[in-house]
Amino acid sequence: MPLTPHEALIYLMVITSASDRDMTDVELARIGDVVRSWPVFVDFNSDSLVGVAQACQQALHDKDGLEGVLARVADALPERLRDTAYAAAFEVAAVDLEMRMEELRVLQLIRRELDLDTLTVAAIARAAKARLRTLT
Repeated sequence: MPLTPHEALIYLMVITSASDRDMTDVELARIGDVVRSWPVFVDFNSDSLVGVAQACQQALHDKDGLEGVLARVADALPERLRDTAYAAAFEVAAVDLEMRMEELRVLQLIRRELDLDTLTVAAIARAAKARLRTLT
């Protein structure tokens, strides 16, 4: 069954969070924050967030695993939302101010699957890091 663009965005955040097999409370809270506050989700029923996240986790255990999920996500996202999708995934990876190797690898796979150019990726990373920086 094809994903909606909203589901695709959520799937990317979930796979980024789950990449190191430890979905932290901070990451889960960030996913909720993105869904509640980003304009792209204005017409999404946030009550279905948990169900979408669970469907993603189940899809990761299917025969095609991560590669299959990424292909479904790419099919569901219009070109104009691909940088938004990467930004959402990056938000989740960067929220705890340390990126693990597994998260970096998933972000690399997402970049490749969504065919994002280097400058776009660098701009998204820089903006997220600046937004999440603290005084200490």
